[in-house]
Amino acid sequence: MDRVTPRRPVVSPLPAALTAAITRAGYFPSLVCDVVEAAVGTEPVRAHLVHQETTFDREDIRRHVTVLVVTDTRLVVAHTDDHPDDETHPEVDRDVATATTESIPLSSVHGVMLTHVVTDPARYVPGTLGRELTLTLGWGAVSRVDLLPATCGDPTCDGDHGYEGTVSADDISLRISADADGSHALGEALEFARYLSGVVGHP
Repeated sequence: MDRVTPRRPVVSPLPAALTAAITRAGYFPSLVCDVVEAAVGTEPVRAHLVHQETTFDREDIRRHVTVLVVTDTRLVVAHTDDHPDDETHPEVDRDVATATTESIPLSSVHGVMLTHVVTDPARYVPGTLGRELTLTLGWGAVSRVDLLPATCGDPTCDGDHGYEGTVSADDISLRISADADGSHALGEALEFARYLSGVVGHP
């Protein structure tokens, strides 16, 4: 079932570029703008990134919009989701959307990772940085531990050396593809990552 949100002019106190990006995403832009504006408050918006993802669940099309905003002191993360089948309120015969925001002090953001996917690297053109990237941000809310049995380097040793591993934080990860989202989306993601990388960790 296709749930295309009508494109209507959106009036918002947010910067025009951010409002336009939310409107282009096409998923209840007035709601998303209001949610983001409430979370940002009176602080000026220094950088932003809007990412819209569509998934297919049986006969339903579900959309998810993520808005990242950098202010002078915070990283604001807003998620808005489709919930076509409201199992908790079956008497409500209409779609339900949930919108969640989180504000993280810039001093707490300790990871900005970009993974570039480059096809045919032997013919890589300098300055293009590929056609797909994954932006991963971490601020310690979610940590992943990868453990493996530890070894001593002796292939004949069967002793128990415990475990070794790594702890990584990936509180949010966004995949942006020029083929799926457009070259402009890739450029916007790079610009946002560059800005955020330059201000994270500062009080």
